[in-house]
Amino acid sequence: MKGISKRFPGVLALDRVDLELYDGEILGLIGENGAGKSTLMRILGGDYPADGGTISIAGEPVRIRDVRHAISLGVSVIYQELNLAPNLDIASNIFLGREPRKGLLARPTRNHGVVAAPPCRPEPRGALSGLGIVDRKELYARAGELAERVGISASLTTLVEVLSPGERQLVEVAKALSMDARILVLDEPTSSLAPAEAQKLFEVMRRLQENGVSMIYISHRLAEVREICDRVIVLRDGMRAGELGRDHIRHEEMVKLMVGRDISRFFPEHGERKEREVVLSVRGFRCAGGKCDMTFDLHAGEILGVAGLVGAGRTEFVTSLFGVEPAEHGKVEVLGERAEVRSPSDAIRLGMGLVPEDRKQLGVILEMALSENISLPSIGSYNPPFMDRKRETRLVTEMVEALDIKTPSLTQQVQFLSGGNQQKVALGKWLSLNPRILILDEPTRGIDVGSKSEIYKLIRKLADEGVAVMMVSSELEEVIGLADRVMVMHEGRCTGILDRDEISEENIMHLATGGK
Repeated sequence: MKGISKRFPGVLALDRVDLELYDGEILGLIGENGAGKSTLMRILGGDYPADGGTISIAGEPVRIRDVRHAISLGVSVIYQELNLAPNLDIASNIFLGREPRKGLLARPTRNHGVVAAPPCRPEPRGALSGLGIVDRKELYARAGELAERVGISASLTTLVEVLSPGERQLVEVAKALSMDARILVLDEPTSSLAPAEAQKLFEVMRRLQENGVSMIYISHRLAEVREICDRVIVLRDGMRAGELGRDHIRHEEMVKLMVGRDISRFFPEHGERKEREVVLSVRGFRCAGGKCDMTFDLHAGEILGVAGLVGAGRTEFVTSLFGVEPAEHGKVEVLGERAEVRSPSDAIRLGMGLVPEDRKQLGVILEMALSENISLPSIGSYNPPFMDRKRETRLVTEMVEALDIKTPSLTQQVQFLSGGNQQKVALGKWLSLNPRILILDEPTRGIDVGSKSEIYKLIRKLADEGVAVMMVSSELEEVIGLADRVMVMHEGRCTGILDRDEISEENIMHLATGGK
């Protein structure tokens, strides 16, 4: 890709970017949110047309018209939001829309040694499209070979909706290989995977690499980039900021190129240790369905980290505490007073706020303006039944300035903001209520290093101002670097609470695996 440029209304997303990928190479593509990584890959994958520049594949200039054309050229993109049909089984998902059929002439295909059986090509458009009966025997035979290649152990008749995130990711890889992909793009493939699932994916990637498949790997998890990539290209503000060879892929070097500055102090200093009042007291709290059993105290001005392995019940616990699914049993006190939290409205009245794990589905409304998102939780206070627009604008402007949200205007739709700025909007909507208790579920998932550092400083600032913060995180580095105390969960129960001087990766993992 040479001199690729792309402009959206009011934004120059890419400015003459070059990118080269070699045979059998795993290339890391990193950068802050809004740097242009996804836009560049969407151009390669046929989602967007480039406004300028050229693309060549195997030395031949190409003009990629659409996704179907990109697939025919051997390019397949696996996006962070997986494109699977949960109500269909594994085999049907792998060949969805390209099912082998009885009575149709087979078309010649190329094979790069990735799969043993000829891959299914997209069916031709026109009068003959969709004719014939699906050859189920052939479907499962071909899917079985691909499943074995990528390490899918589940039965091919298993519905995708019951698969783990890691298994779904492997189904996406198998689907890409069924199209005879020779260039495979993986966009944040491990963002929702457990460490063991991520390692399994890496094993699959290395096997594909041995078979000549070239891959572009996008991730904010720099330790994974260092582990799996042969070379790294860094984008910053829509431009190519630099390149790192295998021997120079180090955390400090990647961060410096990504943000254009040295983040010498990634995590802010901890606040002064002193006795503070108990803001939230929880005793014998049992989530809906009996999934968790929790007892703990949360103090004003502290950051209480909540750690645990995938499936420990952390998200179920905090959403139940906030009243999304009311608890079955237990005693909750806020500032010493007994509290009944049967709905999020009850939680809000008690001074609680929850920034959920999935910001795109639950944290913000992407199609609404920034101003409407931030004012949404407090909409009842704007002189009902009419909106006091001046007051709304004043409050939103204060939040945008306080959180340094980068946006061309207050009316900008949130879907057009970068991931880090979307996360700040999700925070701002609750901070506008001046909460006493702020629950953060994976507050930095899917955002870049620079934005993470800003959000860490913001969380510490809130705690220093007296807000009681409970932070769920799957990143041990984040928990260790930010939390004043750490509450560890295992199979729905609190197995221990570590004070600041006891917090270490070894102690957290000991408790997370059921130790005492």
